[in-house]
Amino acid sequence: MPKPVIITADSTVDLSPELKERFQIKIIPLMITLREDHFMDDGVSFTPLDMYKRYHENGLLPKTSAPGVQEFLEFFTPLVNEGYEIVHLDISAELSNTFNAARLAAEELEGVYVVDSRMLSTGVGLLAIEGAECRDRGMSAAEIAEHLESLTGKVSTSFVLDTLEFMWKGGRCTGVAALGANLLKLKPGLEMKDGKLGVYKKYRGNIEKVYEQYIRERLEGKKVRPGHIFVTESGEIDPAVIEQMCALAKELSGCREVHHTMAGCTVSTHCGPKTLGVLFIEE
Repeated sequence: MPKPVIITADSTVDLSPELKERFQIKIIPLMITLREDHFMDDGVSFTPLDMYKRYHENGLLPKTSAPGVQEFLEFFTPLVNEGYEIVHLDISAELSNTFNAARLAAEELEGVYVVDSRMLSTGVGLLAIEGAECRDRGMSAAEIAEHLESLTGKVSTSFVLDTLEFMWKGGRCTGVAALGANLLKLKPGLEMKDGKLGVYKKYRGNIEKVYEQYIRERLEGKKVRPGHIFVTESGEIDPAVIEQMCALAKELSGCREVHHTMAGCTVSTHCGPKTLGVLFIEE
């Protein structure tokens, strides 16, 4: 008799508590460190809004750290002992050591399949939901892992940033680039390609107008898988604007469900407030 399958992921999956519960996805959190304070990246202990508040007060951004091999063993082992096989998803190996630590831990256990999503944030979340739906259709862990690996190149993960200030502070771009973008009122569009995050376009103008232009450009003419699409934000965006962008994403994509989620601190510490992404799987 085949073993039951459980889908797991690291916290950069950025799924809401409701989605984690609905699809029965178990999460291992990354850690957030701000001087002597340590928090789990669980969206509860320390949120992006908490982070921005502290940053405005003292100019400090937190550091993030991946779980180690031992932490993954402690996460996986009880599930294996309960009789589960595991399909585990991580943020792109190009961006973090998380995948490598999970892979090394899995080598010490039976029935644990670790997938490099080649994505981040709800790009990973889309694959986790796909894995859960495959599980519910009766696919084995090995079959699910193989299927998810075949989909990584079809996930469209992108964001538009209001500012490069946080990327500069986090060492992801030069101060000159950040200052130039600010002076020219440029809004960088970033996308995941070959497991890495890079600038694909520079928008100009009011950020709320840019959101609409960005979503239209990402979705018009695309064949989007009809199940799920994410509108993911990093906080400090007017809820009415979010509602409009979700409606636009649903109209253009034809997806059954548009999920609005908040990015966690691991993602938000680099992109800063008012970042918006539309994420989906292409046919």
